[in-house]
Amino acid sequence: MRILHTSDWHLGRTFHGERVLDALRGVLDALVAAVREHGVDVVVVAGDVFDSTTPAADAFAALDDALVALAEAGARVVVTSGNHDSAARLRFQSRFARLGGVHVLADHERPESWVDLDDAHGPVRFHGIPYLEPALVRRFEGAAEVRSQRDAIAWAMGRIRAVEGPPARSVVVAHCFAAGVPDAAMADDLERDLTAGGLDVVPIELFDGADYVALGHIHGRAALAERVRYSGAPLHYSFAEAGHPRGAWLVDLDADGFAGAQWLELPVPRPLRVLEGRLDELLADPGLADATGAWVSARLTDTDRPLDAMRRLRSRFPHALHLEFAPIDAPRVADYRARLAAAVTPEQRVDAFLELVRDGDGLRPLEREALGEALDALVAEEAGR
Repeated sequence: MRILHTSDWHLGRTFHGERVLDALRGVLDALVAAVREHGVDVVVVAGDVFDSTTPAADAFAALDDALVALAEAGARVVVTSGNHDSAARLRFQSRFARLGGVHVLADHERPESWVDLDDAHGPVRFHGIPYLEPALVRRFEGAAEVRSQRDAIAWAMGRIRAVEGPPARSVVVAHCFAAGVPDAAMADDLERDLTAGGLDVVPIELFDGADYVALGHIHGRAALAERVRYSGAPLHYSFAEAGHPRGAWLVDLDADGFAGAQWLELPVPRPLRVLEGRLDELLADPGLADATGAWVSARLTDTDRPLDAMRRLRSRFPHALHLEFAPIDAPRVADYRARLAAAVTPEQRVDAFLELVRDGDGLRPLEREALGEALDALVAEEAGR
């Protein structure tokens, strides 16, 4: 069986106010083409299909189009929900959707729910674990002591293992923050994963026994173990993700279980660029010609804030979305202004100025002596007038 593992579509999301649904549709079209090209049997979407629990009509339409296209390409689809979307809405008409090969496994109370999909070697059992809020899970049978994501996943996997007569091969599709993610900043809504002791992470050992674990929630790809992986999001949804690849995992199962995985690159409709420098330099630098078609975040280092900076930036970079001001000398300038306000002698003012322009090197002894002589001469001259 060949599985295409994707996640975190976030249909309906905006990027710094810019609608990206059309761009995402293009990536999903490429995903469908990959299903045809690589002979994919099953597509799994590991949560956050939508960006909202109340998605707009155009987001629903985009999902409908994608699912129909995947089915027409010959793939069956397994979906679970994440922390952004609504399990109840995803499950709406799910029994009817099964007739078309779309299987929504997003039951918080019964994470052991499954679907068996056959290949030439027999059935493969798919389980879907939606994003589990501990406070919600505690209401369910056997979960009174759940206090964390780790506890919630342990409870869910316990129920999965308790299922009688599982087939020889199984795949778990889950939306959570697992231990071993190389860059925690790639977590979506990282604040949801914070606990008093740090990140509320799920040890990957909790998934032992599954032939493959398809994870969602992290927006960058990550292979936590040979059989435990994040696919990441199909689009960049943060400038922190600039430069990170976008794609999906092609996973093969043979008669004995996991047989291998390979990374499948997907097109990036519009790259992200993070620029830093003085505004005039950014507008004139020929080396930034390739950024004119990118979504741009600019960090301006001008000592004085330029007037109408975003309009001027967009005159060269029409897709500039984010702007911040961070003068390189900002702390030193603030210190200089404070010292200047407190200075009571010309010598103190000169000393403050030299420290500013010479990286902390104020008046030197010979300079101090020469300045004193010049000031004395000036005072004498003014006194003689």
